Order: sequence, then structure tokens, then C-alpha cells
Amino acid sequence: MNAPTQRFTALDIFRGMTICFMIIVNTPGGPESYAPLQHAHWNGFTPTDLVFPSFLFAVGNAMSFVMPKWAGKANSWVVGKIVKRTVLIFLLGYLMYWFPFFRLDAQHNIISAPFANTRIMGVLQRIALCYGIASLLIWFLKPKTTLYIAIALLFIYWGIMYYWGDPADPYGMTTNAGYYLDVWLMGPNHMYHGEGVAFDPEGWLSTMPAIANVVAGYVAGAYIQKKGNTYETLTHLLLAGFGLFVLSYFWNLSFPINKKLWTSAFVLHTVGLDCMIIAAVMYFVTFKNWGEGKISYFFQVFGKNPLFIYLLSELLVTVFYMIPLEGYHGLIQWLYLNIYIHAGAYLGSFLFAISYMLLCWVVGYYLDKKKIYVRV
Repeated sequence: MNAPTQRFTALDIFRGMTICFMIIVNTPGGPESYAPLQHAHWNGFTPTDLVFPSFLFAVGNAMSFVMPKWAGKANSWVVGKIVKRTVLIFLLGYLMYWFPFFRLDAQHNIISAPFANTRIMGVLQRIALCYGIASLLIWFLKPKTTLYIAIALLFIYWGIMYYWGDPADPYGMTTNAGYYLDVWLMGPNHMYHGEGVAFDPEGWLSTMPAIANVVAGYVAGAYIQKKGNTYETLTHLLLAGFGLFVLSYFWNLSFPINKKLWTSAFVLHTVGLDCMIIAAVMYFVTFKNWGEGKISYFFQVFGKNPLFIYLLSELLVTVFYMIPLEGYHGLIQWLYLNIYIHAGAYLGSFLFAISYMLLCWVVGYYLDKKKIYVRV
């Protein structure tokens, strides 16, 4: 296998690991879940908090392989392609939250789901915005300049959060500058309510530092292509990752690591971990020849159709919850309380998540065997 193919294989595996873990943490069978499979309540970090930033890192990494192919294209063509993809991914994310565009009331009557109560921002929306902004910066500016801008955004975000938040608690859930901006721009009804209040962890302002995750992924991917799959490359990735990891803990002293606020320390923390993880993946693919193994292929199935499988996992679980069963909140609760609960509350919930992830994998496996790869 030649070097470029190996690098793509490593990216597919890295991306597949991210999607796999994302499905597991998003779809527990019951209310109980092991601590590592939950997000940190506020400040702090769990393995689950690494999933979303890793996807952004993978987006940037993939850009480093795709954008050189655009060399020689007119700026209008490139901008059109970037804007089209950005709008489409954002729209898919919005429609995913609006889906299925109706609801069932207590009597199982169909009622409409009004736009006035639909969440605007979200996971795919943030991916779209970060991809669009990072792509335009990298295309029109040098990668080094874009990296400097990304670093500057981390400090600008810190300043905005500190000076425009509530002086008594600038990093509180409903006292931070991002919360104030989201309420002003969208209103509470268009925000996430999973925290018990109107607060959006994928809000407009906190998207600013997330751009750095994509840029970092691009820089890492470009460096890998330039230097090749060598021990020197892996060593530099590991050292850079460890350095960022250490810096994040110093920044954490004044701007706490917080996924829901996507703090600058959180960006350094996750980019550092991702650099070390992708170095490890490259090591096993390149130097241990795991690229053709069964475990590698398992993750590649997810990595070859990441956006489609993520959308499938989110939409299908919504459909399962809406299947009416007397005395149960949809098919998922029925399965959990009648089958998986016998393994225990925590293990049963985890086994359901594994089963659901495998169901999504089967769909991805079918698509891969048919050579069907959904691109946006």
C-alpha cells in the first residue's frame, strides 16, 4: 500500500472511531449511563467531550487532502463550492432537529411542529460554519496566516467572554456573553433546553473558538503529507499534542476547560489529544500494518460515510421514540425495559447503545460493499 492511501486509511479510521463513539454516547437505552459516556456537567472533561472536537479536527484533516486538488480552479468556483457545502450541511442540521416536522400529543394525535419552537443551532450547524470559515481563510490566505488567526480567535473569545459576561460569574451557564448573544439573536424558543434552561452549547459566539479545531486538523494533515509517514512525523505530532495538552491546563487556571462553552483551554486540550490519537492511529496503520485488519475495517465503514451515518443515527432514533407502544415512551423504552434492563441499569443502557451503533454500522457496511459514498 502506498503512503497516500495509508494516510487516507488512517483518516478514515480516526473519523470512524469518532462517529462510532458519538453514536454510543448519544443513544443510551435508559436514563443511566457510565460516567465516561456522559459529558462533564460544566467545567471539566470526560472522554465523551472529545467526540465533537475530534470530528471538527477530522474535517480539517480531510480538507488538507481535498484543497490541493482545487489548485488552478477559479476563486468563484471554489467559493461557490465552499458556500454550497456550508449551507447544505447547516440546512441538514436544522432539518434534523425539526424532523419529523410533526409531533404526537398525549392522545397520539398528530400535531404540527412549528418553526417558532425549532432549535436553530446544533452539531451539524457548527460543523458547517467552522468548515466554511476555515476553508475560506485557508484558500485566500496562507495556512500559517490562518493558523495565527485561529490562535487570535482563541484570545479574542476569551476577552469577549470575560468582559461581556456577568462580572460576578462570566463563565456561568446563563451569565456568559455567548448566552446573552444567543438570546438576543434567536430567542429562548430557538435554543437547546436539555440543560433545563434555554442554553445552547453550540451557540453563535462559542462557534468562534471551534474554528481553531478545524484549522488545527488542516495543519496536522498538511504536515503529514509534507513529511510523510515517518517516525519523525509521529514524534512531532506527539510532542505538539503533548505541548498543547500541557498549555491547556495552564489556561484552565483562568479560563476553565469547558465543552459547553467551548473555551479556549478546551480547544487546546482537545487538539492536543487529537494530535496524539491520530499519531497513534498512523503508527498502527503504517508500521504495524493494521490498515487491512478487521478492527481497522470496522471503523473505516463509519469513516467512509460519516455524515450520512451520523444523520441516520439521529433520525432513526427519533423514529424509534415515536413508535407508539401502550405504557412505553416509544420502541426504545420498550426494548430497554423488556430486554436490556435484565443486564442491569448501567450495563443494559450501554448494551443498547452498542446494539444501536452496530445497527448503524450494518447500514454503513452495506453502503461500502455497494461502493456508495454519500458526499455533500
